[in-house]
Amino acid sequence: MKIEWTVESHQPMTLKSFLKTKNISKRLLAKVKFQGGRLEVNHELSRVRKMVLPGDFISLTIPTEASNDILEISHEKIEVLFEDDHFLILNKPSKVPSVPSSLYKNHTMANRVKGYIEKNEYKHKTIHIVTRLDKDTSGVMIFAKHSLAHSYLDQLLQNKELYKEYVAFAEGIIEKSSGLINKPIGRMEDSIIKRQIDDLGKPSLTEYWVKRRYANATKVKVQLHTGRTHQIRVHFAALNHGLIGDTLYNSKANNNLIDRQALHCAKVSFKHPFTDHQLEVEAPLSEDLILLSNQLESMRRD
Repeated sequence: MKIEWTVESHQPMTLKSFLKTKNISKRLLAKVKFQGGRLEVNHELSRVRKMVLPGDFISLTIPTEASNDILEISHEKIEVLFEDDHFLILNKPSKVPSVPSSLYKNHTMANRVKGYIEKNEYKHKTIHIVTRLDKDTSGVMIFAKHSLAHSYLDQLLQNKELYKEYVAFAEGIIEKSSGLINKPIGRMEDSIIKRQIDDLGKPSLTEYWVKRRYANATKVKVQLHTGRTHQIRVHFAALNHGLIGDTLYNSKANNNLIDRQALHCAKVSFKHPFTDHQLEVEAPLSEDLILLSNQLESMRRD
């Protein structure tokens, strides 16, 4: 993968300083130097100490990234929402884990993406997962196609510049039209999976907007301002409005309506780090959530 820039600074600088402005890490530069990459100024091989001038043409060739032989291949289909040389954005179905574990070794999204990469004979074969979803949560999931793309999106996540929008269906009537849930979250002592509101936990902030009220349920749009495990599920349970179908956090969960938590990552939006264009990708509601919505619609309150 070759990345190209034109120096726009009005002042001369070292190539190393220029690359730092592009958030190129020392680790990546070491890979370029020792693992078969290439760094050029005006089409000539160069070292990072070289001075670059306004208008100079810089190219960085990232070394080929090998496949992880431990990760098994799955040829299950994936639904591609967006793809270019840098990112692969998918619509993850429910019931499919994001990554392998002791319980799920070869039927995860990572396995499926590996199969997709092998089928299309992509040069870079390392799986870079940028955003994960719980096994029973559906919707937008982002993979990067190379390490630099992954690094850029990690920085956007840290800077809260990658927008993720969820749709959730909660038990009961949420009266406030919008709100911020600011409650720290920590792991339960007797569980490796379950989380809880914990004064000693990590700061966690969830924002929501009511989109529809039904007879005894509420559809909400949700934005995460932090990224804690099970954050949406824990926060709405703390409001006594646990998500419909969420048997882990909602003791009143009605599985006659849906057999998983009613949660869907509906949209991601971020400034594409290689084109500078704002990229917005949406995933339509899954069939089970459409059915749930239709069932609740017959009991709509307003």
